[in-house]
Amino acid sequence: MARFGLLPALTSVLLATRALAATVNVNWDVTWVNASPDGFERPVIGINGAWPCPTLEATAGDTIVLTINNQLGNETTGLHFHGIDQVMTTWMDGPSGVTQCPVPPGSSITYTFVANAPGTYWYHSHNMGQYPDGLRGPLIVHDPNDPYAGKYDEEVVLTVSDWYHDQSLSLVQNMLEASNTQFLPPFPDGIIVNEGLGANVTFVAGKTYRFRIISFAAFASTMLHFDSHTMQVIMTDASYVKQAQAYQLRIAPAQRYDVLISCISRDHRNYPFLLSLDINRDFANDPPQAIVWPHNATGYLIMDTSGSFPQDVVSLWQPVNDVTMTPLDGAAALGPVAQTITLNFDFCTDVNGLPRACFNGQPYIAQKVPTLYSVASTGENNTNPVVYGDVNPFILATGSVVNVVVNNLDSAIHPFHMHGHQFQVLDRPGSNTGSWSGRNRTFPASPMRRDTISINPNSYAVLRIQITNPGVFLFHCHIEWHVEMGLTATFIQSPELLRNVSFPQDHIDNCVKQGIPYRGNAAGNTQDVLDTSDFNTVPPTTYTG
Repeated sequence: MARFGLLPALTSVLLATRALAATVNVNWDVTWVNASPDGFERPVIGINGAWPCPTLEATAGDTIVLTINNQLGNETTGLHFHGIDQVMTTWMDGPSGVTQCPVPPGSSITYTFVANAPGTYWYHSHNMGQYPDGLRGPLIVHDPNDPYAGKYDEEVVLTVSDWYHDQSLSLVQNMLEASNTQFLPPFPDGIIVNEGLGANVTFVAGKTYRFRIISFAAFASTMLHFDSHTMQVIMTDASYVKQAQAYQLRIAPAQRYDVLISCISRDHRNYPFLLSLDINRDFANDPPQAIVWPHNATGYLIMDTSGSFPQDVVSLWQPVNDVTMTPLDGAAALGPVAQTITLNFDFCTDVNGLPRACFNGQPYIAQKVPTLYSVASTGENNTNPVVYGDVNPFILATGSVVNVVVNNLDSAIHPFHMHGHQFQVLDRPGSNTGSWSGRNRTFPASPMRRDTISINPNSYAVLRIQITNPGVFLFHCHIEWHVEMGLTATFIQSPELLRNVSFPQDHIDNCVKQGIPYRGNAAGNTQDVLDTSDFNTVPPTTYTG
């Protein structure tokens, strides 16, 4: 296991969370399964021969030890634990080609990490656009010191996703064609709730229910409305907020909301709740004729099983603005800012004329050596972004406060996710505001936090983090198809603390089995790490898993 100088603040946090901790041991076989969550049967990726995949549960401070055995036969795989900070365990974050080599068929990998913060999370494959094929599930970290304890009686996990009848590899291959001059992603065939099991919740007068809402979507956001009931939001992603009312929510791919719904004395019937896929480019500003909601699902709060089950009707979607919510702990905006990273997003084409998605004109291009392994094995040169190749690398200094500015130059809303952080949202103005001028508007004194933020079209967001956790963490659009088009940057944090780190042997064995180098610069050069001659400079044109 790795050894490096621990930052004092993080050390104290880990010691505190582990005081009464347990170990959660899990062993999963990753297998193909046939399923028909919307009535159309297709192969999906399940766990231990079953699908939907199981819920993974722990209590804050617990250590999770999870082994996956790849029994797919024809595809590599891996797991990312979305929203988990991976404090001092960056090598357990899971994205293939970044913090590990992919797990080949017939091989295994063990992930060991601390569930350091309570909240609603999820796990999913971070390998070759694979999670839309079904390899995903809820990850719930319970809070023994829940500030909302006593305000609810039961918990309900509610997952929602767009759904495709074709497998991901073929969808990606068909998308990355020169004829796709509009840069269109695959459009979904439908919507599924709780992976096709639906959502009927027994609703009892006098009880309050905590809904843990998770979007597994690859492309479309979901609009949510409960008939005759206002949601009380208590958590965004895995950050507690001061209780905030929401009549409607827009849940972008990978986002989570924890909300309270109360059954009061005057409630007397079955109440529907509506989930609609938002496939609009900008639902709030598109022409009226473009606002169509072709994929809808209805769940029910059931008080009378013999009663009627009406449909919920929404004539206008006006979801709450999540950025107006405030953190429960009242934490102030970080500062002073030492570094600003500006990421201009737009679509582009590569040298082969294929459609790509770019930050600052450059798509992410996976290299021969996983980036984390280059950080550990390039010595004093590991602070030089040159050694990492075209992965859009940024070096972030220990302890520094960093602004991440994303200018969305596209005419559609895009959700962006940061690994390893709950970032502060300093600013996220409306559509068609233009790029950030560099001048601060009036930022909130206590900004809301989350790990996935929707950025409006032809507009921007200003996000803020502090570098207290050494590691390699991605920042990317969580429309999975745009990840495959290259919309990813790499944040290399405190690289000087990662020099000569060693990694678990089973992780390295997976590299060796596939002939993937795990030392040196992006091309595996250990003699001259500044020699870029063998770097990957063109994105792949074929995808085989």
